[in-house]
Amino acid sequence: MTNSTRIAHLDMDAFYASVELLHYPELLGKVVVIGGRNVDMPKQLADGSWRYARLGDYVGRGVVTTASYEARALGVFSAMGLMKAAQYAPDAYLLPANFSAYRHYSRLFKQAVATISDRIENRGIDEIYIDLTHLPQSSEDLARQLQEVVFKATGLSCSVGISPNKLLSKIASDLHKPKGICVLNLTDVPTRIWPLAVGKVNGIGPKSQKKLAQLNIHTIGDLAAADPAVLQDRFGLSYAQWLKEAAQGIDHRPIVLSSEPKSISRERTFSRDLHVGRDRAELTAMLTAICTQLEQDLRQKGYRAQTIGVKLRFDDFSILTRDLTVDTPVLLASDIIHHARQNLRRAHLRDRRLRLIGVRAAKLIAEADCAAFDSQPMQLALGDFF
Repeated sequence: MTNSTRIAHLDMDAFYASVELLHYPELLGKVVVIGGRNVDMPKQLADGSWRYARLGDYVGRGVVTTASYEARALGVFSAMGLMKAAQYAPDAYLLPANFSAYRHYSRLFKQAVATISDRIENRGIDEIYIDLTHLPQSSEDLARQLQEVVFKATGLSCSVGISPNKLLSKIASDLHKPKGICVLNLTDVPTRIWPLAVGKVNGIGPKSQKKLAQLNIHTIGDLAAADPAVLQDRFGLSYAQWLKEAAQGIDHRPIVLSSEPKSISRERTFSRDLHVGRDRAELTAMLTAICTQLEQDLRQKGYRAQTIGVKLRFDDFSILTRDLTVDTPVLLASDIIHHARQNLRRAHLRDRRLRLIGVRAAKLIAEADCAAFDSQPMQLALGDFF
């Protein structure tokens, strides 16, 4: 790699599961799943051994927060319902999520990385981008140094991808997990990147993958060779242009050194228009799933929210938004649902049909700054919507 821009993407390996294995090393190499609600903590028995909850015994709507590589090999992945995951790995050890521990180790690994380069873009609790352009060492040496300082500070492993831009580096960090190192140049794109599935590109989600498959576009190489006019007709000009650039490994985004989020949101587009009255049960399940995921997002990033908003798109494609700011910042899905429903009651939705619903958490306050609110009781109102 030349002296041109060098960006690293550092991704912790199975981060939550690896943190738990530090506390319960006897589970190393075992099938471990983390997530759910009201999951019993491991209990140490009189003989010094530990008793763990088992995935096959779980009953409820909880989802997988993360899973060990052994569990992933059996088909268990993040955001999967726990009861569905139990069909793949009923004997898996089930642990409750410990977000305070995850945030602690997140701070440790980021502080360690900063001893090599403090030009860091924070992308979440377990991944960062690092600008290495100003450093004299080779990319391979820097990748090894990053892994060494992270392991020394945390006892955890990570994978590092280095390339001229963020898009390629994120792909590279995933190619040789765990404990992987991958260095890419733009000249490597045809041989290293084009054979990969289009879903390897961050920004090409399941819906876009399905549309691309309908065009017989399955690999990044297929995308690179695709007719731009066909892509524009299917996706619109802006996204089509981005797809073509991404397939060539082109990404002009700079490292953003200050990345405190202003808001976090989740939304779902329905496969058919849903009637507020007749499809109430389906809408209720959708709202619950969105707010549950939003709680996980807030926990992972270490925030609570003082503003909860909803976004609705109707069958005529009109959009309505409502926001509510509360005195006490919220984190739990039950509280997010409560305030989302308050917004919905203000929207006068009877007899309307919906194409999309979204929930937004804004006016974010770092978890460390929320202690003053914890002693204040929250007044819940009666009533319901969805």
